[in-house]
Amino acid sequence: MGSILVVDDDGYVLDSVSTLLEMSGLNVIGCRSANEALEKFNTFDIDVVLSDINMPGTTGIQLLEQINKINSEIPVILMTAFAEMNMAVNALKKGAYDFIIKPYLPDHLKHSIDKAIKYRQFMQSERNYKIMLEQEVEKKTMELAKALEVTKLMSRELIYRLTVAAEYKDAYTGAHISRIVFYSKKLAEAMKLSDQFIERITVASAMHDIGKIGIPDGILLKPGPLTKEEFEIIKTHTTIGEKILSGSTNPFVQMAASISLNHHERWDGTGYPNGLKKEEIPVEGRIVIIADQYDALRSDRPYKSKFSHEKTLKIITEGDGRTSPQHFDPAVLEIFIKHSSEFDEIFNSHQDEE
Repeated sequence: MGSILVVDDDGYVLDSVSTLLEMSGLNVIGCRSANEALEKFNTFDIDVVLSDINMPGTTGIQLLEQINKINSEIPVILMTAFAEMNMAVNALKKGAYDFIIKPYLPDHLKHSIDKAIKYRQFMQSERNYKIMLEQEVEKKTMELAKALEVTKLMSRELIYRLTVAAEYKDAYTGAHISRIVFYSKKLAEAMKLSDQFIERITVASAMHDIGKIGIPDGILLKPGPLTKEEFEIIKTHTTIGEKILSGSTNPFVQMAASISLNHHERWDGTGYPNGLKKEEIPVEGRIVIIADQYDALRSDRPYKSKFSHEKTLKIITEGDGRTSPQHFDPAVLEIFIKHSSEFDEIFNSHQDEE
């Protein structure tokens, strides 16, 4: 492994962050300016960059852009104040891996650095794999069908890379993401939707919570009930996700943007963010809301213990005060009930490793 490059013009912050990371066994290189950081970046083997977003002269976002031009595989984490949330989300769209809210909590900082190191390792493994693949491809003539298949795989890889950020941001989304994919595929198949739709939702449904990378860790990882204000912030993960994914010409990403925005819209119009109702909600949103609700009820959360399959089915079909059958498209709900035993099988066979 290489080093963690820490950049902050505030000497106290630089020293405290460097000391904390060094105590965790990491090799830290500290810099007081973006220019110094670029010099060190080109000199040393750097795995992760942690930079303040607001610095005199060259800002953290400008440093991010320059680093991405040199090596886009290096994850860049930006430190920002809560009031700069829009700037931070913009930085994510420009390629930032994550951001830390100041004043930061040591555990959150370490959590973000750890997941960035894992991401860096993943990217290095992927690059090595691509080199090996390219050497093999050079020996053969690629047919048009093969080229189309590779394009599809690359689209899925892109979605997976974005999903990695959400998976490590929220401790509850590891196997949850995989299960949502299988639930959504099962519903789409049972509804006899087109093969093209099934293929796209199978890939795109993994991105339903990508907007959570824009939610502060202190709220997203809060070990207890959220306040009304905190829940309003959590709800913005739908619009944040849509903004991150919008504007793509890739059909998989286009559907992912729709799912991210609409998977909390309810059939009776009581959902969010736009209060859509009935057929106003895209069918992919009507599918993923049931998949997501089933898995949430089956899973442990800071505010509740996991429920059995039988109790979850009863809540979805009869309601419990929070969840109501009126929240779901009746046609999709009917399909879900018919195939509910398969949902139970998917849940039991896709669990996070201890």
